[in-house]
Amino acid sequence: MGVNTIPERLTAFRVYLEGSTDLKGVADIQLPSLEAMTETVKGAGIAGEYESPTLGHFQSMKLTLNWRTVSRDMIKLLRQEAQRLDCRGAIQEYDAAAGKYRIRQARVVVQGPPTKIEPGKFETGSPSDGSTEIEVLYLKIDIDGKNYVEIDKLNYKCVIDGIDYLADIRKALGL
Repeated sequence: MGVNTIPERLTAFRVYLEGSTDLKGVADIQLPSLEAMTETVKGAGIAGEYESPTLGHFQSMKLTLNWRTVSRDMIKLLRQEAQRLDCRGAIQEYDAAAGKYRIRQARVVVQGPPTKIEPGKFETGSPSDGSTEIEVLYLKIDIDGKNYVEIDKLNYKCVIDGIDYLADIRKALGL
């Protein structure tokens, strides 16, 4: 992205279950919040206290899929096993210097078990507005094929913008 490039919107997206099944009934996706695990540090030599993040560790991360209607795909995501979702999108940007629009590829991959399904409501002529919640144990975010985030909680991996914050911890643990 150049200095004069303005990211405008996600123009379209698709969601694939296990890399092949296209989930067509998804209205939108709420990506997981990345909140570091912290501990309060206070004591001698510190004027007050502060919250210190634990390197590479994040609190529970949830991905929510919002559905237009009850569907077989929604029910598939209720299976009590890890679900792998591949979310692909097209991001529209405006290049002010060139005076042109450009599309960038965005990809978010998550894996984890389902924790909640809200089938929604039945109302004539209206969407059911159901949702599925996935506990994210693995998260990967790529833009134009370049990896920017990869968090794998069970394999001690936390790469953010090319820096693996858990590499020294894996080494210390003999992994």
